[in-house]
Amino acid sequence: MATHAYRVQRTTHASRVGLGVAILALPALITLPAWGDPASMRRLVEFIALLVLAQMWNLLAGYAGLLSIGQQAYVGLGGYALIVLADDLGVDPFLSVPLAGLIAMAIALPTAALVFRFQGGYFAVGTWAVAEVFRLLVANTGALGRGTGRTLKAVFPLARETRELVTYDIALALAVAALVGIYVFLRARFGLGLMAVRDSEAASQTLGIDVFRTKLIVYLLAAFGTGATGAVIYLNLLRISPDAAFSINWTASTIFIVVIGGIGTLEGPLVGAVVFFVLRELLADYGAWYMILLGALAVSVMLAYPQGLWGLIAERWDVHVFPVQRRLRIDDAPRP
Repeated sequence: MATHAYRVQRTTHASRVGLGVAILALPALITLPAWGDPASMRRLVEFIALLVLAQMWNLLAGYAGLLSIGQQAYVGLGGYALIVLADDLGVDPFLSVPLAGLIAMAIALPTAALVFRFQGGYFAVGTWAVAEVFRLLVANTGALGRGTGRTLKAVFPLARETRELVTYDIALALAVAALVGIYVFLRARFGLGLMAVRDSEAASQTLGIDVFRTKLIVYLLAAFGTGATGAVIYLNLLRISPDAAFSINWTASTIFIVVIGGIGTLEGPLVGAVVFFVLRELLADYGAWYMILLGALAVSVMLAYPQGLWGLIAERWDVHVFPVQRRLRIDDAPRP
């Protein structure tokens, strides 16, 4: 009696093609300062910031089931940590970027102890309320410039070209680290446990998964990535204020990106970030119509394609550039 041989498929044809494209694209991105212009570098830093913010929110909501609408808290905390470290404590402004992420993660630990007491929609509202508390605290702190904010002065002695080059390099390194790190994280055993928690907390507990610990680790990782991104944003802008840094628009933009691209996939935020950035560049001159058109597009995509644009592509053509799941395949030739 013939039996079939089975094998575990860890990669796909699309993932191998995607790896080849990434290998070709990365040198072009690294050498952009040599053949591009400063405006292109600044726009790419903005794009990278949106992409990393979207990946962090997607990690929370799409894989851990933590629907936060208060991630702007860590954008602001990361930005202000950059200012304090560089201007007040004399730390190198570029080294301050990862340190700002660590500070945001440290603040996220007691914050998680509070917001994790809420469930479902209460958790979402609770994260927004905490972000508002942080904004009000900063806006009423004299050392942080109160409502008018502060300017990053530590970079003034540097040549503009040097600052823009290093800022671009840091942003590019952050993007690569975020994509590769999240992919490796989700492919590991912990990532599989994370998705089990998202699907059913009760079932995952019966399998021995520590639900609270799993969610806490993801929340802290997202805080670190969001805080470091906030530092990059204001290293690029040089001026920060509470209303801008803690604006809910940061989270609204990331939600739009993830919803348009496809929640619960690594490819979705990439697609959504491209769509959002292109629309922003094309429609920015239309004032309030810009936000109306973005909102209408988001609602249309959610109604027509709840899985997002990339989800539609993956479902129709079975394309997975970043496959985090394993598939059991049957070899064509049966064994005797």
